[in-house]
Amino acid sequence: MSLVIDSSVTLSWCFEDEQTPRTLNLLERIAENGAVAPALWPLEVLNALFMAERRKRLDAAQRHRLAGFLRDLPITIDAETDSQAWTATMHLAEVHRLTMYNAASLELAQRLALPLAALDQELCAAAKAEGVALVELKT
Repeated sequence: MSLVIDSSVTLSWCFEDEQTPRTLNLLERIAENGAVAPALWPLEVLNALFMAERRKRLDAAQRHRLAGFLRDLPITIDAETDSQAWTATMHLAEVHRLTMYNAASLELAQRLALPLAALDQELCAAAKAEGVALVELKT
């Protein structure tokens, strides 16, 4: 496991118009070396895929294919996300005005001392403020 992955990057792999050379290179890196994600990651990405289907951005068959693709990536799900939610994660959300979902990714990167891969601007700004290394994904 080489980094913490956020759903914003994960979902960029699912939609051609959101992919960049850097996000696709990150996907290759994760396929080879793995990554770690907060425990809510599967729920968050699956919810986004359901929403994309409802908005006619993809159909049910595509949603199932993408869900299987994401499930099969070597992404370890953190077992301590829930125990951190009431303390460190909530603190990060309050201080940086983040969603609890984004704060969970930041807390995990901070706790494991791993770089964070995210596209969400608020999350990236909070990571910089906390001294958490970011995987460079912007061109």
